[in-house]
Amino acid sequence: MITSSNTSYSPTSSDKTILVLKDQLRRAKIYIGFLPSRGNHGFVKDLRRRMRDIQQALSGTTIDRQLPKNVHKKIRAMESILTKIKQVHDNCAAAIDKLQTNLHWTENQLEANKQEATYAAQVAAKALPKRLHCLALRLTNEYYTSSSNNKHFPYQDKLEDPKLHHYALFSDNVLAAAVVVNSTLIHAKKPADHVFHIVTDKLNYAAMRMWFLANPPVKAAIQVQKIEEFTWLNSSYSPVLKQLASQFMINYYFRTPQNKPDRNPKFRNPKYLSILNHLRFYLPEIFPKLNKVLFVDDDIVVQQDLSPLWSVDLKGRVNAAVKTCGEVFHRFDRYLNFSNPLIAKKFDRHACGWAYGMNMFDLSEWRRQNITAVYHYWQEQVSIRELFNNV
Repeated sequence: MITSSNTSYSPTSSDKTILVLKDQLRRAKIYIGFLPSRGNHGFVKDLRRRMRDIQQALSGTTIDRQLPKNVHKKIRAMESILTKIKQVHDNCAAAIDKLQTNLHWTENQLEANKQEATYAAQVAAKALPKRLHCLALRLTNEYYTSSSNNKHFPYQDKLEDPKLHHYALFSDNVLAAAVVVNSTLIHAKKPADHVFHIVTDKLNYAAMRMWFLANPPVKAAIQVQKIEEFTWLNSSYSPVLKQLASQFMINYYFRTPQNKPDRNPKFRNPKYLSILNHLRFYLPEIFPKLNKVLFVDDDIVVQQDLSPLWSVDLKGRVNAAVKTCGEVFHRFDRYLNFSNPLIAKKFDRHACGWAYGMNMFDLSEWRRQNITAVYHYWQEQVSIRELFNNV
């Protein structure tokens, strides 16, 4: 690692580069406070420029392979200016060392507090008020004790009508699904034109059905299915199912890492082991008679009529989604593993992903381009642990 006594930079182990950058940034912040009062405006301008370079390189980065290719050039340039400043202000070395120690401790404490806040936010997002803790259990009990004559949804003739507005919602959260459906219909100009297809797991199937049987959407059609009904979806057909059952993936999601705690705990949420999280890649098989489907996540609240989305011309594209290039961490190079030559060859590292909260899918175009086969190709060519940076 570089210390304040270094006069040059030599790249070391790749897992130390981020630490080197952060160390340089800390030293630069300390020096910047001394320079203006002494009239070294040239140094100030140069140092601020180098600080911006380092900050941009670190933005959204958690591991070395996410850093830009010219990072070592940036480090050498920063080390050069830091060395010059130290020579000018060598009599301040003791004060600088003390300030650097204090700054290092403060930044570590800040990072620890950020991680605690992130974990707390994750817990809060999943938490339920006390009076709702047994909701799913009560609904399940009510479903199995109620008359079989009361277990059918109305408007089932609409389920395969391609002229209507169809929604795909895959969730194991009864309340979240209810919010999505209700908020959509509240703002719909013609509720009777909307059809909701909900898929859940076997554990929550009875509760999900009971909720919508007891609280039926006005005029709209609703369908509740469980994953087990899709008998064609198995490890022989879907490579991802085979990978999700591997010991590596189970360890990744259920064992706490001892050597390097995650900066973002959501990446280790066991929900990603559920096939519910991957059903979106099989929409044409789930809805063989539909041409368009609006896929929605269960964490959205609709605030306007969504009917116009079915009139959007996708111009031969398979899906329409919200662009997410506003933040650096949405770039492919922030989460795809570009050290894999196959990924580096096929993907643009500066291209961006998209938000999956709400996507319009043209299923006819999907079938024509055989996108599911493309998905399977990548699952077979590159394992999940080789595909993403965070695994």
